[in-house]
Amino acid sequence: MTQQAQTPSSGQDTSPSLAPNPVLYSFRRCPYAMRARMGLVAAGIDVELREVVLRDKPSSMLQASPKGTVPVLVLTDGTVIDESLEIMVWALAENDPHDWLNPEAGSLDDMLVMIAQNDGPFKTHLDRYKYASRYEGADPDFHREQGEKILNRLDGRLAVGKYLFGSRPALADFAIAPFIRQFARTDQARFDALPFVHLHRWLQTMLQSPFFSGVMTKYDQWHEGDKPVLLQAADITRSDIQPQAGW
Repeated sequence: MTQQAQTPSSGQDTSPSLAPNPVLYSFRRCPYAMRARMGLVAAGIDVELREVVLRDKPSSMLQASPKGTVPVLVLTDGTVIDESLEIMVWALAENDPHDWLNPEAGSLDDMLVMIAQNDGPFKTHLDRYKYASRYEGADPDFHREQGEKILNRLDGRLAVGKYLFGSRPALADFAIAPFIRQFARTDQARFDALPFVHLHRWLQTMLQSPFFSGVMTKYDQWHEGDKPVLLQAADITRSDIQPQAGW
């Protein structure tokens, strides 16, 4: 069901203007934006999706978040959340029907530590492997090898559990999988040849999940004045991704 706009309290910053749904500025292929979209869908929160072209960022997005990176979530009261993991945690704190914040094994803090390793060391190596020309002196082979060492550790973890924290997926799986996907797609043949059978199985499962495929629809670039496009969680979750054992 579409959420109704909230009346802002006195003194709140309402720029950009209020909308009947939270507004998400997103870029389809960005792994940070992917995980934000999945978190919102998992929480059942409908948003107005504004697809951004990064070389032509809309002024309303920059007004909301001057740092100019996606995703940016503007809540109906004007509050801005412009970090992807914070968007996921905020959404799931509102509603967590699939228990992503409560892993079968370990704790939320344990998951956040693992995600920090992904967002820090692994992302550093990923960027310098995939986009070596953007970093002076970067050796893509070195950074690929360092990234593969991190993947090897994940493979070992997945050897003892179907997912990163037990027999069902949780926050860490969905927060990390888009980055492993990006690493794999840099040189798919090489990635497929790596002897990480558990990681390969896990990544394939994650990418085939309706949570992932449901947020990867292609949209045209958003422009001011366009008819709103809704990312409606119910359209994705109503049938085939209800909580299931082992999923």
